[in-house]
Amino acid sequence: MFLIMRYIAKLLKALASEASPAQIAGGVILGMIIGLTPLSSPHNLIILILILIFRVNFGMAILSFTIFSGIAYLADPLFHSFGMYLLELESMQETWTNMYNNEWWAFTNFYNTVVIGSFVSSIIAAIPLFPLTMYGVVQYREHIHAKVQKWKIVQAFKTTKFYTIYQTVSRVRG
Repeated sequence: MFLIMRYIAKLLKALASEASPAQIAGGVILGMIIGLTPLSSPHNLIILILILIFRVNFGMAILSFTIFSGIAYLADPLFHSFGMYLLELESMQETWTNMYNNEWWAFTNFYNTVVIGSFVSSIIAAIPLFPLTMYGVVQYREHIHAKVQKWKIVQAFKTTKFYTIYQTVSRVRG
C-alpha cells in the first residue's frame, strides 16, 4: 500500500513540476517502450541512452516502465501473435533473412516473435500516446492540480512527519 501511495505521490509531483509537458510525455513514451519489450533486449540500452540524452523526466520513465511491464506480462501472447504475423509476411521475407544474416541485426533479437511484436506495437502506440500525454499534463496543470491539493487526504498527508522528511530529502537531492 505504501509503495502505491509513493508512486502516486511521485506522479502528482511530476505532473505539477517545472518539467515541460514534452519532457514528461517523453519519459512516459520511452519508459513504455522499455516496459513493453523484453528487458534483456539490446534496443533497451539504446532507449536508456535516449532517456539520458534527451532530458526527459526520468521519474516518469521509471513509473511508465513499471506500469507497462505489468501490461506486457498480460499482452505477451498478443505480442507473440503480432510478431509471428510480421515475421511470416511474404513481402518481408527477404528483409528478415538479410537482417538475420547480418551480425548486428541478429544481435537485436528481432527474429524473436515477442521482441519484434512488442517493439513494433510500442512504436505504434507511441505515436498517439505522446500528444495525448502532453495534452493530459496541460489539462492536469490547468484544471485538476488545484483541486487535488484541496483534498483532505492530500492535506492530511502533508501534515505527517513522513512528508516533512520527504520534502527535506527532495530539497537536498535537488
